[in-house]
Amino acid sequence: MNAAAPTNPDLLIRGVRVAAELTERTAGADVALTGAPVDLRIVDGIIAERGTGLEARGEREIDGAGLVAMTGLVDLHTHLREPGFEQSETVLTGSRAAAAGGFTTVFAMANTLPVQDTAGVVEQVQALGDAAGYATVRPIGAVTEDLAGSKLSEIGAMAQSRAAVRVFSDDGKCVHDALLMRRALEYVKTFDGVVAQHAQDPRLTEDAQMNEGALSSELGLKGWPAVAEESIIARDVLLAEHTGSRLHICHLSTAGSVEVVRWAKARGINVTAEVTPHHLILTEDLARSYDPRYKVNPPLRREEDVHALRRAVAEGVIDIVATDHAPHPTEAKECEWAAAAFGMVGLESALPIALLTLVREGHSSFAEVEQLLSQRPAEIGRLEGHPETLEVGQPADIVLFDPAGSSEFDVARLEGLSVNSPFLGMELPGRVAYTVRRGYLTCDGGVLVAPETVAEAARAAGAVQA
Repeated sequence: MNAAAPTNPDLLIRGVRVAAELTERTAGADVALTGAPVDLRIVDGIIAERGTGLEARGEREIDGAGLVAMTGLVDLHTHLREPGFEQSETVLTGSRAAAAGGFTTVFAMANTLPVQDTAGVVEQVQALGDAAGYATVRPIGAVTEDLAGSKLSEIGAMAQSRAAVRVFSDDGKCVHDALLMRRALEYVKTFDGVVAQHAQDPRLTEDAQMNEGALSSELGLKGWPAVAEESIIARDVLLAEHTGSRLHICHLSTAGSVEVVRWAKARGINVTAEVTPHHLILTEDLARSYDPRYKVNPPLRREEDVHALRRAVAEGVIDIVATDHAPHPTEAKECEWAAAAFGMVGLESALPIALLTLVREGHSSFAEVEQLLSQRPAEIGRLEGHPETLEVGQPADIVLFDPAGSSEFDVARLEGLSVNSPFLGMELPGRVAYTVRRGYLTCDGGVLVAPETVAEAARAAGAVQA
């Protein structure tokens, strides 16, 4: 995308359908947009008026015909890499990718260098996001110092810092020590925080390269058993029950994990779970190509797992879709499979994949997709200032997308520094047309607004901390 011209600060969106009112599940490539279109007037970062036939008062007018509006997307699982790994991504470039994908908030994972395990580092990451202006950046604090799994990090200091951290995770590494995990759950309970666990038993996955099964044996790649994920989830939901704390399961990937979470929820345990877009569509068969674009942690699983994950989303066992956006430089991916880094970028493709696997397959309505990609992630992350609806008086964090048609997903759609997307060359439905953050445009007609314009708008909107 090339940068768009500066934009008027106030907006009048005409004739758009509101996702929250599109509650029917209807399978098929051409999902009818039922209900009456509405106009939304946005003034000073707030939805000031909603109706039909609203008269313009000098605002920038946007034609919403054929578009669907939902509250801005929220990603609870993003790797922005800064500080320390700026060759892969920065807070600015990752925020731009977020805006291109319709996200107005991203939660930045802690595996940076230095690690986000102190108040100073999380405040630095949040300040970088404020200055960029493309998205609200909420840092995730590390559970253990330096992600080493031996000593709890400065959890209280991060919670009390200006960043007010509420989500803690050693993502990329499992908090394997049961006593440390218990202590972390007890600690975050004191301020209504949540521990987001990367469920991977390290002893069962040493040197693992792909899903364990007949195919891994055939390809000669070390297998990654489903039980390595499922056993950690089983342990942790019991710990969450024991402590009465909130537990969130990152990137759940197996049918067995679904059943453990289903059991825990039926028991009344305070657990939530996420699934990535890539685990909703891609399978282990792609490893036959030995293309490292398909190497990810947790690995791509069986077709049966993919179908189980989609059903779990439809049934509410899985609470949210989160990208696990994991950028890597070219040299870390264009190499032999065994030497390649784990991970895929996913911010720009998340909404199209949700449309393809959930809406067009009849598993979810547009209203439910808004819950999966916006409302529930905001709730789990205790995100303040996020709009609950697109009603008058709500903050204007909004995405407008066109659900019709499909197009080839290519490198030109990627706005971050890395291009390790597994979806390149695929026909994906829909496209983000506009992203509005705190009342100003960050993506305008499918084109990102210029960085200096966004930064200025963020300052004017009070989105930068003093």
